[in-house]
Amino acid sequence: MKAGIEHSTDVLVIGSGAAGLTLALKLANRCQVSVVAKGPLTEGSTYYAQGGIAAVFDEEDTVESHVEDTLIAGAGLCDRQAVEFTAREARAALEWLIRKGVDFDEEESQGEASGGEPRYHLTREGGHSHRRILHAADATGKEVQLTLEEQARRHPNITLLERYNAVDLITSVKLGLPGDKRVVGAYVWNRNAEHVETVSAPFVVLATGGASKVYQYTSNPDVSSGDGIAMAWRAGCRVANMEFNQFHPTCLYHTEARNFLLTEALRGEGALLRRPDGSRFMPDFDPREELAPRDVVARAIDFEMKRLGADCMYLDISHKDPQFVTRHFPTIYKRCLGLGIDITKQPIPVVPAAHYTCGGVMTDLDGKTDIAGLYAVGEVAYTGLHGANRMASNSLLECLVFARAAARDIFQHLDQVEPVTALPHWDESQVTDSDENVVISHNWHELRLFMWDYVGIVRTDKRLQRALRRVEMLKGEIHDYYSDFKISNDLLELRNLVQIAELIIRCAMDRKESRGLHYTLDYPNQQANPSPTILTPPPGS
Repeated sequence: MKAGIEHSTDVLVIGSGAAGLTLALKLANRCQVSVVAKGPLTEGSTYYAQGGIAAVFDEEDTVESHVEDTLIAGAGLCDRQAVEFTAREARAALEWLIRKGVDFDEEESQGEASGGEPRYHLTREGGHSHRRILHAADATGKEVQLTLEEQARRHPNITLLERYNAVDLITSVKLGLPGDKRVVGAYVWNRNAEHVETVSAPFVVLATGGASKVYQYTSNPDVSSGDGIAMAWRAGCRVANMEFNQFHPTCLYHTEARNFLLTEALRGEGALLRRPDGSRFMPDFDPREELAPRDVVARAIDFEMKRLGADCMYLDISHKDPQFVTRHFPTIYKRCLGLGIDITKQPIPVVPAAHYTCGGVMTDLDGKTDIAGLYAVGEVAYTGLHGANRMASNSLLECLVFARAAARDIFQHLDQVEPVTALPHWDESQVTDSDENVVISHNWHELRLFMWDYVGIVRTDKRLQRALRRVEMLKGEIHDYYSDFKISNDLLELRNLVQIAELIIRCAMDRKESRGLHYTLDYPNQQANPSPTILTPPPGS
């Protein structure tokens, strides 16, 4: 393959997790779909999701209850229409997954539900008033990802471009084409051949996941560098609520497993949080105790660690029957045992870690962004579902529901758009190979460290101002570096992360209150009439 080679497709999907593959499979019977993945298809957040997917399957549960629980967890900032739409569509989305072959756990002793359907084992997580979490033991994401991947690899109309980084979107405005602004394709970097290629597509879907890699400590895989949000912003899309970064309360604290998450379902099944001396502390913070929403639990752990000068707190499920623990949490049991921790006998050391980006690219209920032909689904998007704090197990659900909605909308417009078949090739005639990669690694470390220190679980105006000064300096350095040297994976991700950092900081500075995942010592109270924090790109984007 030669530099500048052009691919052409009906729909370009950037991202290969639950959102991207669901949308690709829903579309592929009608058109050609190309899926771009930065690494292997499995190397995304979906694969590592443990807990499950929320939907109403219990006769005693209701869609209305799911809606109200989500609104409460979102701390007054959810869009009710988006919440109602998601909860209403949840069961159909899960039933589609089941038809595709996803094997959710079933009850062992209660037989089948009415109508001869399997009775699924439903667990409960923080913020939920009922058991409504379908799961595949403690490796739900892996089961979903592998099932969808198998189908995608077999489909003749799906082209999989693995080890490709999306670089930037191409719009009609950039090409000087008449009419309203619309997306016409994207530049992608072939990591194997180390050159940039063009992809022509009348429809582009961002399914790139979140941006938690902007923080030094995260539960996310390495690919979670906010690429889709940064590309959409550079192309001219608005973003919203970037200040709301969810820190998962319970990430394993161990030098050999810094990214290993301990699912909230542990607490749903009775695990307790303890101080180093063995005493419980959640009853001191919230009447819901261990089942309080994640923002409450994460702040409680952070507070106790700082108050005591402790490196971690502890999550204890050793009081439960050992067979119950190993049956429901086999992945966690084996991983911890390999590190010398028997969770059936001893507590697990835990710390909070950056986990989920609640804000993102603004979309409507069909996944449409501000640019015609451009969609965003999953964690990359701001739909209004999560508000100021995402409720457990609504994340994979959002991927499924909005991927299906976006597919329906694309279907309606497939025959109405003429693709732009000739796109300008990527020009790297003015750049050279870098002999100073230390600049990238130094900036990378500095960015993630000051984001953790200044824009983390607890914030102040002074910390945010310091962070903004640092990020503006880094933006200049990285822009110069990007202009002068050939691109690499680390440079592309660093360029996107520094943009994400600025968006997070500016949103945080705009919110003069503490709400949900945004907690500031300077504004500890909540405002009476909160609204989303919306940032608009400068003219000419």
